[in-house]
Amino acid sequence: MSAFNDQVISEFRANGGRVGGMFEGRDNMVIITTTGAKTGRAITNPLVFLPDGDRIVLIASNGGADKHPAWYHNLVANPALTVEVPGETYTAKAELVDDPERTALFDRMVELLPGFAEYREKTSREIPVFAVYRTS
Repeated sequence: MSAFNDQVISEFRANGGRVGGMFEGRDNMVIITTTGAKTGRAITNPLVFLPDGDRIVLIASNGGADKHPAWYHNLVANPALTVEVPGETYTAKAELVDDPERTALFDRMVELLPGFAEYREKTSREIPVFAVYRTS
């Protein structure tokens, strides 16, 4: 997965946030850099996000896998992150969202990207949702 992520990140940065393949045509791509929960290293991941006013929303779906993605654990351990959107990089803080807002935001993501409904069906875990707030 790292080689795939590296390719998406390079393409995102080289093309002003536009990437091809399965993400072609998406205007809701983001790159986040978190601090590794175990390693303390900076770890960068490309994700899709849900715009929500002054914040962005990240869904820790992990493609419907039965475990949370590594970036979830990183944000729980250290909620400070760097966010890259086309033309801008800023620092932010992530907060887990509780129900009923969690479900409402997830449902909005399903409206935007219907594949997220499949992720929810594939796993028995409650898929976490983060609200990300700009800090600089």
